[in-house]
Amino acid sequence: MSKLRGAFTALVTPMFEDGSVDYEGWRKLIQIQLENGISGLVPLGTTGETPTLDENAEEEKLIEIVISEVRKYKQKLADEGNPRDIPVILGASSNNTRDAVRYATRAKAMGADYALIVTPYYNKPSDEGIFRHFEEVSKVGIPIVVYNIAGRTGKNISTDLLCRIAELPNVAGVKEASGSISQMMEVIARISRKKPDFSVLSGDDGLTLPMMAAGGDGVVSVVSNVAPALVTEMVTLALNGDFEKAREIHYRLTPFFKAAFIDGNPTSIKYAMNVKGLPAGGLRLPLVEVNDNAKKIIENALKECDL
Repeated sequence: MSKLRGAFTALVTPMFEDGSVDYEGWRKLIQIQLENGISGLVPLGTTGETPTLDENAEEEKLIEIVISEVRKYKQKLADEGNPRDIPVILGASSNNTRDAVRYATRAKAMGADYALIVTPYYNKPSDEGIFRHFEEVSKVGIPIVVYNIAGRTGKNISTDLLCRIAELPNVAGVKEASGSISQMMEVIARISRKKPDFSVLSGDDGLTLPMMAAGGDGVVSVVSNVAPALVTEMVTLALNGDFEKAREIHYRLTPFFKAAFIDGNPTSIKYAMNVKGLPAGGLRLPLVEVNDNAKKIIENALKECDL
C-alpha cells in the first residue's frame, strides 16, 4: 500500500435536468480529470450526491465506469513508458456500521484502491462507538481513509481518538476537514510524523497549502472538478518544497476556493462547471440550483481566477 500524496478530486455526479444520471458525462468528466494529471479520484462522496443515488442501479454502474476508465488510462501510460499509480478512493460511508462494512466490501470487490469512511452522522455515537465503527470496517481488508468533517456529521474526531483509529489494520490516512489548522498540525505531529505511511489530506481546498506547509500530503479537492491541472500543480509544487510558486497558484485560486462553496456543495461547484461547459448538469432534491447572487459571485470568481 503506497502512501497517498497529491490532489484527489471529489467528483460530482453529472445529471440531466430531470435528475437522471448522465453516465456519458461521468465518463467524460473522468477522462478530463485523468488527462489533466490528477493524482487520483474520489467518486461517490458527498460532492457526488451519493445520499440520493440508488446503491444498485446507479452507484454500481458509476463504479464500473470509473474503475474501467482509470484502468484504461493507466494502461495507456504504461504503454507509453510513463506508468503511474492513480488511486480510486471510493466513498463507502454510512451511519449504519453494517452498511459501511457492506459498502467497503463492495468497493474492494469492484476494484477500488481505498474506501473513504466518514464519521457516523446523525446518531452521534461516543468516541468508543466511532472507534468500533472503524474497527469493523477495517476488517474488510481494503485500505481506508478516515473522513473527519464535524460540520456535516455533528461529531469531530479528536486527535486522541484518531490516534487509536490509526493503529487499526488497513487505516491509510485521514481526510481532515475539521476546518482547524491547529487540529491538522496536531494530527501531523502525533500520527503521520510517527507513522510515515499515514496520509493527512486536506478536506478543505482553502486550507490545503497551509496544511501542506505544516507537513500534510495533499487534498481531496472540490475545486479540481473545474481546475484539475492547477490544483495538481499547486500540490505538486508544495510536495517538492517550492512554496513560492505554490503560493502564486493558491492566491490565484483563493476567490474561487470561497465561491465554490458559496451556496452549498455540490450546488456551487456544479454551477461553476456548467458555466465552463464541463459535465455537471442538474441536481436532485433536496439540493436545488444556487441563487442568483451566488451565480454572480461564482461567475466573477471564475473570471478573476482566469479559469
